[in-house]
Amino acid sequence: MTRTDYVNLIQKLIARDDPYALADAFDLCRELEMGGAVHVEGRGRRDHGTTVYDEDNFTHAHEYNKQLRIAANKMVRDGVDADNMIDLYYKSHLFDAPHFLDSFCIYIEKDRAPEKQFYLPRRKQLLPCAESLQDLEDGKIELLGISEPPGVGKTTLAEFFLAWTVGRNPFLPNLIGSHNNSFLGGMYGEMLRILDPMGEYKWQDVFPGLGVINTNAKDMMIGIGYERSDDMRFKTLEFSSIGSGNAGKVRAMNILYCDDLVDGIETAMSIDRLDKLWQMYHTDLRQRKVGTRAKELHIATRWSLHDVLGRLEREYDGDPTARFIRFPALDENDESNFDYPYGVGFSTQFYHEQREIMDDVNWRALYMNVPVERFGLLYSADELRRYFELPDGEPDAIVAVCDTKTKGSDYCVMPVAYQYGTDFYIDAVICDNSNNDSVEPRLASMLTERNVQIARFESNQAGGKIAEKIQGMVKELGGRAKLTTKYTTANKETRIIVAQPFILEHCLFKDDSVIKKDKEYRRFLQMMCGYTTAGKNKHDDVPDALSMLAEFIQSAFGMNRVEIVKRPF
Repeated sequence: MTRTDYVNLIQKLIARDDPYALADAFDLCRELEMGGAVHVEGRGRRDHGTTVYDEDNFTHAHEYNKQLRIAANKMVRDGVDADNMIDLYYKSHLFDAPHFLDSFCIYIEKDRAPEKQFYLPRRKQLLPCAESLQDLEDGKIELLGISEPPGVGKTTLAEFFLAWTVGRNPFLPNLIGSHNNSFLGGMYGEMLRILDPMGEYKWQDVFPGLGVINTNAKDMMIGIGYERSDDMRFKTLEFSSIGSGNAGKVRAMNILYCDDLVDGIETAMSIDRLDKLWQMYHTDLRQRKVGTRAKELHIATRWSLHDVLGRLEREYDGDPTARFIRFPALDENDESNFDYPYGVGFSTQFYHEQREIMDDVNWRALYMNVPVERFGLLYSADELRRYFELPDGEPDAIVAVCDTKTKGSDYCVMPVAYQYGTDFYIDAVICDNSNNDSVEPRLASMLTERNVQIARFESNQAGGKIAEKIQGMVKELGGRAKLTTKYTTANKETRIIVAQPFILEHCLFKDDSVIKKDKEYRRFLQMMCGYTTAGKNKHDDVPDALSMLAEFIQSAFGMNRVEIVKRPF
């Protein structure tokens, strides 16, 4: 039969929605895969050869295999020939497993109780990671960095990936590095569990004939092959802590995998230690990469902008061969991203409690994977003046400033300040990077609802036209706010720094307990307390808006300070 004949017949069989037809379709998928395939004999005793597939036949076979698997899974849910369809479901995954990481992870745990399985309960959250790991294996990228909070399964997923890639490439050494040997010892033991033919994982079903041919617990090395004669100087899996002197001992010809190179807060808080760690990574781990196909994987909990993963992000910025993905603890709705079934994940409440007891810098780095510059922070959350509710009585004035959105990634920021004497309570904010058509009605509504008396808009770029438009919208809503504009020529960074003492002395911000459900106000404070004078800032819109507020208040309310000192001459 031609490829077209196979495809037409498989499609018809899947469409029948019949268990026997699906089984026949599966047999045809296996036949189609081998159409035009050629076995290439290996060279030397270690190379057992490989099968080179016809690309189109392979693609069609596995695509339709996925479709019939979906149909079989539906029949299981509907109670149609459930036992046979479950068997077909796993046969389908086994067919895909040598080639696709997602199917491999599902299949090797098929005999484990659902509550003991690692991958399936976490698959929704981990699938984007698995897909990027697939791209790394397939050579679509050469370096992959994954940032996740502690305890969500990132290391175990990496172990599954290693088990898969060593089955595909048993004679290419892989080097696994981390901050200490104790951690690596746990990984070494777990890899042996996955590879154990008598254990609970079905690794050898996927890679028949392969097995562990030697181990060295002292040096943490595992050799994989078909027979004892396959032994190699550099083992398939080699585990070594950073800084242990790896020259000549280990080699990475397939994967260099770095897992949590930062050992803790003391290193994270020291730029000298982070510099030293970066040098050790280059000399002790990265130099062990050999050959043209060696790729690099980093999985870590973030600690600092200056940790290894952060420096790699900057080094490979814009490079299509590198990919960096982040998975924060909380999603855009402030809900947990890792609330797994069977009670093995982390609830929203847990993360909220962690946020309350941790300082903001550590929370953002460790749990949200958005580290900020620890060195040179302009504002610290601990030093801000806070309040729970506004003082009694009417405020002396209600004012606002607005830094309008100019580019796609910029934020439109508008704090609304209530004046009581020389104190200004920031009681409402807009901190929104939506397009202007969405943000402008929000600005007009807040100016009206908050009964703002006067507001200043920056007139740079299109700010003047936006202010004019919003003035009209405020009038239509019955608001009293009078909008003014000012063109700014001063250096932005200088303006932000100069405003800091005034903001700390005269501005009060809502207590964290008051803004638990106000994600916009929280974002405002995070951007404020993430601004650094010692490095690059991805977003400076909030500190810039606060500098506008400080300047506006001082000019409008006569709060410029003049101090008379004795002439020193």
